[in-house]
Amino acid sequence: MQHGPRATLAGVCAGLLALFASPAACAEMSAAVEALYTSVSIYPPSANTMTVCYGFVCRRRETLDFSAADRAALTQIMNAGRASAAAERAAVQKAVMWFDRRMGPIIGTDKRVAKADFRYFDDKHNYDCWDTTRNTTSLLLVLQQWNLLKHHIVGDPHYRGNTLVLQTPHNTAVLVERATKVEWAVDLWPRGYLQPPDVMPVAKWVTED
Repeated sequence: MQHGPRATLAGVCAGLLALFASPAACAEMSAAVEALYTSVSIYPPSANTMTVCYGFVCRRRETLDFSAADRAALTQIMNAGRASAAAERAAVQKAVMWFDRRMGPIIGTDKRVAKADFRYFDDKHNYDCWDTTRNTTSLLLVLQQWNLLKHHIVGDPHYRGNTLVLQTPHNTAVLVERATKVEWAVDLWPRGYLQPPDVMPVAKWVTED
């Protein structure tokens, strides 16, 4: 009998398989990645679809069903980065910008601003860092399921925040370089609409404000 995170993951997989009727629909996830979805009661991404969170802590949601054209566009973007790990990270930046452009006009986040939070009083047009962490992780998981990540795998989200040095709480999606095991933050929240996400080693990211 299974217990703990793997048992929970098995239940999630079973639900996804019932929905999408394909063994490829469910990707192996760590407990930390799985919690991104269970904590707000949404399904993790499949090879065909993902839930897009916005409105702060996923209070607003939209489904992105990947079309053949979407897959072709992302494949072209990622194939341009296959030469090296650095090139792949640059391609990931472009893939996240593709996502921003793809969803902006649909959900209104083409009006979003960098570092949005409740003080802007415009949650319906913005992502907070929880939304960007979930959305970016979901997109990366889809790319991984499509075998478009050659030099990296999707890692666990990372968190920072130290009130003693006035560092505000924040979190990010993460890629892990296969060869070196170095973790890289892929952080869209500090950037405005259609700006490339921050991509930097997590060791550096945790020191940022």
